[in-house]
Amino acid sequence: MKKLNFFLALITFLVIGNHSFAQEKTVTVGGAPMYPSKNIIENAVNSKDHTTLVAAVKAAGLVETLSGPGPFTVFAPTNMAFDKLPKGTVDMLVKPENKAMLTAILTYHVVSGNMSAADLMKAIKDGGGKAMLKTVAGGELTAMQKGKKIVLTDAKGNKAMVTIADVFQSNGVIHVIDTVLMPK
Repeated sequence: MKKLNFFLALITFLVIGNHSFAQEKTVTVGGAPMYPSKNIIENAVNSKDHTTLVAAVKAAGLVETLSGPGPFTVFAPTNMAFDKLPKGTVDMLVKPENKAMLTAILTYHVVSGNMSAADLMKAIKDGGGKAMLKTVAGGELTAMQKGKKIVLTDAKGNKAMVTIADVFQSNGVIHVIDTVLMPK
């Protein structure tokens, strides 16, 4: 009987222990916790570092899409990334008459599927040092490794560094980047 109780206690410990290890940790982005149980939009609206991105997503009419089931891998530029663009670019892009252009730029930051940093690193390794990522916009991003970081190169040769990886969401994953990526 003692052995049975010991084994039951051990099994209970392992099950509870594995459950706690299986939970994804909550990452803080822009001063706000990003909860794995919430979707991309529900989390992004709380990041003070992504107010420009959230405004652009709203202007492009992509809130419903990015709130959907996905899964999506989103490379999310910070406000500072948008600030690197020529003066007046963001104001011009969020105008209703430029919705198609804004949508093309934003969807160029999205890849179908759920690609963690480990998945990206494996794709880079399997690709001999680079991985070609097909974006929802139909373009390609080139992912490469620089030290322990992932660097993305867009169609125009601009490079963006992943500054915060693996911000898991209920409908995908966000990787925060330091530069806005541009399609052709």
